[in-house]
Amino acid sequence: MTTNIKRRVLLKGSVAAGTLGLVASAGLLTPRTVIAAWNEAAFKAESVDDALNAAMGEASSAASDSIKIKAPDIAENGAVVPVSVSTDMQGVESIALLAEGNNSPLVATFSLGEGAQPNVSTRIKMGKTSDVIAVVKSGGKLHSARKSIKVTIGGCGG
Repeated sequence: MTTNIKRRVLLKGSVAAGTLGLVASAGLLTPRTVIAAWNEAAFKAESVDDALNAAMGEASSAASDSIKIKAPDIAENGAVVPVSVSTDMQGVESIALLAEGNNSPLVATFSLGEGAQPNVSTRIKMGKTSDVIAVVKSGGKLHSARKSIKVTIGGCGG
């Protein structure tokens, strides 16, 4: 019975891989369409303001109590810091995460479609103890919240 199931999984995988290879060789699927677009200027910016300008069009944001950042107060390993951002604001267009102490502060951007719940989670890399800033674009305006995270080892600096 299990041999039969394994054979079916193998066949399904082979058919899927063959179809993908056929589509790619026909030129219908190019690497440029597969790779996600990224804002090089925003991710290479060396200051929070420059990163926000490049990512969201402006650097000024108003502090907001409706943005909640869930992250550890102390990160034992700066290479992998779990961070979640949520808000109850309506019409959220995007959310950006910045680690103020990193050489390149912008660590993630999330573009949300209409009707999407403004709740994102990821793991970020922090070079040293600093504030994590969540910036939410809603109604064409930027709103932000901060949380200080102490990094004990690891991180971007090793």
